[in-house]
Amino acid sequence: MFLLFILFLFNSLPFDMATGNVAKPGCQTQCGNLTVAYPFGIGEGSGCSRDASFDLICNSTDYDPPKLFMDISGNIQVDNISDSEMWVTSYVAFRCYNQLGDVAPNEDYSAWFNLEGTPFSFSQRNKFTVIGCDDFAMITGSNGGDFTSGCLGLCTRPDDVPDGYCSGIGCCQTAIPRGLKTYNATLRSIRNHTRVFSFNRCGYAFLGEEDSLQFHGLQDLSNSSKFYTNDPIVPTVLEWVIQSNQSCIEANECKGNSSCSDTDIGGYRCSCNKGYEGNPYLDPGCHDINECDDKINIRCYGQCINTEGSYSCTCGPGYTGDAKMLDGCKPLANGSKFPVTIFTLALVFGMVAILLGMIAIFFGIRKRKLLKLREKFFEQNGGVFIKQKLKAPGTGGAMTMFSTEQLRKATNNYSEERIIGRGGYGVVHKGILPDASVVAIKKSKLVDAAQTEQFINEVMILTQVIQRNVVKLLGCCLEEEVPLLVYEFISNNTLFHHIHHRAGGMGWLSWNNRLRVALEVADFGASRLVPLDHDQVTTLVQGTLGYLDPEYFYTSQLTDKSDVYSFGVVLAELVTGQKPLCAKRTEEEKNLATYFVKAVKENRLFEIVEPRVLREGTLDQLQGIGDLIKRCLNLHGNDRPTMKDVAIELEGLKKFKNIHPWGQQQTHEESRSLILEVEQGDVTLIPYNTNELESSSGSSNIIFQENKPR
Repeated sequence: MFLLFILFLFNSLPFDMATGNVAKPGCQTQCGNLTVAYPFGIGEGSGCSRDASFDLICNSTDYDPPKLFMDISGNIQVDNISDSEMWVTSYVAFRCYNQLGDVAPNEDYSAWFNLEGTPFSFSQRNKFTVIGCDDFAMITGSNGGDFTSGCLGLCTRPDDVPDGYCSGIGCCQTAIPRGLKTYNATLRSIRNHTRVFSFNRCGYAFLGEEDSLQFHGLQDLSNSSKFYTNDPIVPTVLEWVIQSNQSCIEANECKGNSSCSDTDIGGYRCSCNKGYEGNPYLDPGCHDINECDDKINIRCYGQCINTEGSYSCTCGPGYTGDAKMLDGCKPLANGSKFPVTIFTLALVFGMVAILLGMIAIFFGIRKRKLLKLREKFFEQNGGVFIKQKLKAPGTGGAMTMFSTEQLRKATNNYSEERIIGRGGYGVVHKGILPDASVVAIKKSKLVDAAQTEQFINEVMILTQVIQRNVVKLLGCCLEEEVPLLVYEFISNNTLFHHIHHRAGGMGWLSWNNRLRVALEVADFGASRLVPLDHDQVTTLVQGTLGYLDPEYFYTSQLTDKSDVYSFGVVLAELVTGQKPLCAKRTEEEKNLATYFVKAVKENRLFEIVEPRVLREGTLDQLQGIGDLIKRCLNLHGNDRPTMKDVAIELEGLKKFKNIHPWGQQQTHEESRSLILEVEQGDVTLIPYNTNELESSSGSSNIIFQENKPR
């Protein structure tokens, strides 16, 4: 009978979810023959489920053994749960007629099911089925939109009805859309069964699992006894998901050794990876299955070894073949074990040789690519052109072309411990060459392919310069993306250091020595080298705030007058002993250039001048250099003097000093070098004479009583 078949099918379904799935700790896991795993939980409001929509009720009062029910209406029985589906019982719509064609009393029932607001929807494994020879049924529902479908069952003679399958004669089936959340089934008859009453007086309609129906033809059509029950009896498959507006990646809820899959009905599901079992929704996640212990599903007639997520099955020593087949392992022939050993060893050595060969090929290709890349950078940075220029007559001093390996070795792979300066342009490392000579290696931060020609010109200029005020360029490395320049190493620290950080109050830095330092730098600035095919040189922007020409922020260009501004800041440092930027001064006076110009305009120059400068300089000298610095720091480049003008004025100030009887003659015994620095690392090098600096002294006959040491 049809009804008996449904009940039999229900009892044949699997009982629980995937082996090893568990419930939340401390929660009930069994209800009768069913195991309930998280995210489901037994007991309304028990906290054992993920949320209330996954609560299930175990009725042990009315049933023995207990039965499990959904908490939607309280009477929908749950027969089984898997990791993506739930089997429940649902209602049958039926309508029966008497011989006159009237609907029989209490034998007319519509079926409906509502899953809105739950994580469930009707699976497409269900089919809407109509049974009857004079019946049609409509199913309406919602899957995010309205859905309507129907099915018609017709037959005229009992002999026309096939037995064993639903063909459309006496039985009709139709599919439902994915994600269906609600349905309502109504049943109608064409002629009220008056022509088929002798063998079929009732029609039935339901939504149930397709595989649960085996239509028994006339036997099912003629048997209406107890079939029109008001209890849910049809096995129906529901899909369940974790409802979320987030995707798998965003939610990140699946635990260890599991995977997440987004569904096309909203939400996502977690599942254990192949070879693992457990609950993917609870920590620590899924654990490895020991396949070797599974004698039912895993067949291994040799040596079974469990591995993480899998297993291996091999024949034992002295046997060969397929250990996963019965009698698949065959004993080796006498005398064949030794060749097998040799073969195994040969195979191992062969694989090792192949591996070593692949490694050698890999490093060979890598080395070749590296060489090509270095050649590319060498050409890109103008290496060929520089070589040609160096070979040309009249190019001045020699220059060494260093390789990448040489400089890496010299700087201990550019170790942090070898850094001797940082600035707006990049970093300067101390390097030690194989001949034990010490060099300074300048490594820039930026590279601009459009400025390659300028870089070449600057290298050629520095190569030709042999001047005691300029650090000597020893060579360069063009095999890197950013060219590296190698200079002679100046060990006696920087002018910035001697002005601002020297212990003992800068004893050697007298007014006369300050003037001499300023004049020597100005002399070099006034005689800048310019390539023969250019009218001027535009310097790369590699400066430091406090020294940078304000006009650059509007024009994005640096000119010769920009050098004048930067030199003016250095002069202000020499005169005041203060740093270009100082947070201790007021916001308006934080910048030394602004601070100095304001003081000159307000006739407060002598308030900010270094006390020693004030003691040793004459009034005319101090006023003269103050006015010169003010003009150098003019915000408009066109209104600034040239470096040549600056050098002439400084020479005049120095000579003016020398006519006074208190001026002292200076001796020249030993020369050292001093770095004029705008920021540690942004360097122009000038030498100074130790005896000149340390033995020079002098005092001004103009002493202001109101000036006190700071």
